[in-house]
Amino acid sequence: MEASSTSLKRLKFGKLKVVRRRLLQRYEHQPFISCLAGFYSCRWKRYQRRRTEPGKCCCKTRECVFFPLLVGAFCFSLVFLYMWGEAKNDYNNFDWYNYGNLGFWFLWSLVLLIVAAILFMYITLLLVLAMCLLAEGQQLYLHWSHKIGTFLVLGFSVTALFILSVLWGDQWKTVRLSFQITAPYLHIGAITIMVLLSWPVALHAIRADKKVVQVIIVGPYLAILLFLFLIPLGMYSPCIREMGTLGPKPALIGHRGAPMLAPENTEMSFQKTIEHGGDGLETDVTISYDGVPFLMHDSTLRRTTNIKEVYPNDTAQNAALFSWDTLQELNAGMWFLKDKPFSCMGSLSRADQNQAMNQSIYKLSNFLRLADSQNKLVIFDLYRPPEKHPYRNSWINRTLEVILNESGIRPHLVLWLENDMRSFVQSIAPGFQQTMGSKASVEDLMMDNIVKLNLAYTEMSSEDIRKYAEANITTNLYVVNEPWLFSLAWCSGAHSVTTNAVHTLKNLSQPLFLMTPQQYNIMWILTDLTSVLLISLIFALHWWREQSFSCCAHDGGPMLESGTYNKFRTELSDMPAITA
Repeated sequence: MEASSTSLKRLKFGKLKVVRRRLLQRYEHQPFISCLAGFYSCRWKRYQRRRTEPGKCCCKTRECVFFPLLVGAFCFSLVFLYMWGEAKNDYNNFDWYNYGNLGFWFLWSLVLLIVAAILFMYITLLLVLAMCLLAEGQQLYLHWSHKIGTFLVLGFSVTALFILSVLWGDQWKTVRLSFQITAPYLHIGAITIMVLLSWPVALHAIRADKKVVQVIIVGPYLAILLFLFLIPLGMYSPCIREMGTLGPKPALIGHRGAPMLAPENTEMSFQKTIEHGGDGLETDVTISYDGVPFLMHDSTLRRTTNIKEVYPNDTAQNAALFSWDTLQELNAGMWFLKDKPFSCMGSLSRADQNQAMNQSIYKLSNFLRLADSQNKLVIFDLYRPPEKHPYRNSWINRTLEVILNESGIRPHLVLWLENDMRSFVQSIAPGFQQTMGSKASVEDLMMDNIVKLNLAYTEMSSEDIRKYAEANITTNLYVVNEPWLFSLAWCSGAHSVTTNAVHTLKNLSQPLFLMTPQQYNIMWILTDLTSVLLISLIFALHWWREQSFSCCAHDGGPMLESGTYNKFRTELSDMPAITA
């Protein structure tokens, strides 16, 4: 009898050791779950948390309603961050627009990018914590402070997208163009996320006790996955092309010179373009009150000169209403060192700083002489003077006088863009390369002797560029600063681009993204097949483990209670008997 009692105690002690080992495994895992729940729910104590029972919802009704808001905030913040990140090519235009409304220069574009990145990282962290908690079988409860933060991220992203769409709708065209470069990599990233999501999806789908719940969980997941598998079928990119079909690298025309390296529209700026191998120079021409064409982009002198110090009462006056003698008194370089118009500007050497500080407003005749001496193409926007200006009706004649009689530039170097009085200009200067600023039919362009189109990069179309090229009409795209956008212009067949970043784009030896259709198909198919294999293995693993625990339950043995599998119920009712 005593031997039988001893054997029973040993048996129970052995079971206790098994239970103890499994409980230790569980509690060794608790710090990880505590961190997840602590950061997500501010529930650091174990007794504050609740596990998801098999076949039950992963959270309470209120949390079920709020979780889609969390996902929506993530999606909207991702869209805004991507849009604004791809809009970097036009940050200077955005800051210039704000300068015109606010009256002072500031890099608002960079601030907006930083805020968007911080908010996206915050909402992404919350979503990752939620997914990890779901994968661990924990009920979701988002802390009230995070709920406020989620509403702030959602409100900020939706508002920013709406305002930019209204005021700057062309940026969606930039986003559409960017997909022609980034789509293959976005596809891989999306598939990777779906593979990671398969873990909590498989866990809760297999544990669901109703077929309807399983369909609700798995159905949308598989629909999205199928969409991602097939979306490359509708993708087009001119950078996916056969070997040997890529055209020559587009020529680089400095937009107002090299405005990232020197004050725009100054002699130093154009010299920097020439030093870095630019093929042409672009500028803006205004005519002074006494008939001297000079280089100035803005309608006033406030942004790019020191007129506030010299003539503080005339800061709002049109630049064309000043005489040339007055314009010569102004400094056109100190603002560049003070305001730093581009966020990606490098530091200038001491010599360049001194040179920039001593720049003055540049005459058109001097600009043309410089271009002619270096054999560089020139293209410029010609601004008509305001009402009551002496040259209001003779602005084109006066400009032609300077080009033909005062500068001595060879006519074939001039890309004539102004559309007014084009027939007259052709009769006076037949050697100019007639350039049009908008798309038109090939027949109309040839009728006007147009040899080049000067188009905004948002109008980029490889099909149109090819069509015009067949009629010996080349295409210039403006303003192209980012390497990815230049790569797309290169693949599309553009003859030249106007850019603020000649010094950067000159170093590109080939497009950033270029592959053959065969290479892309292999990448696409391998990505899809690999993801199918991994997702199938994850679903199979969850099914096998659930079956294993079900078998243990039928055998009447102790069942493991872990963060991931919440079916194990340890029975310690025999503890007093063992210790007795």
